[in-house]
Amino acid sequence: MEMIVMPLNEFTPAKARQLTDIEFCAWIGQAMPGDRLEYHRGFLGIDTTAVISTMPEPERRRLGALASAAHRAFEAALVHLVQVRVGPDRFAYLAIARTKPRHAPIPFSQLIATEEAA
Repeated sequence: MEMIVMPLNEFTPAKARQLTDIEFCAWIGQAMPGDRLEYHRGFLGIDTTAVISTMPEPERRRLGALASAAHRAFEAALVHLVQVRVGPDRFAYLAIARTKPRHAPIPFSQLIATEEAA
């Protein structure tokens, strides 16, 4: 599984096959404090919104699940989330691994995306 891990000042185009929420969680499990992962490049708010995103529906859903997993990891104090402008209306979204908390472990099921049936 190839991951994009880079120093904060290096930005290369995101890989063609995009990261999934499961791959993101796997990266968190093995990341050392300070490791960086670019998990999206674009405009996350627009790219994940159904009525305005130009992404195909499966890609938009994958990205929504990834963004949710990143936010849950942030709330669990596992990563810092950073965005860096790389052009007009274009950002690199980075997760920076934090020191793992010493308290009770966080179950994997809390990190992966779950959607309730509508």
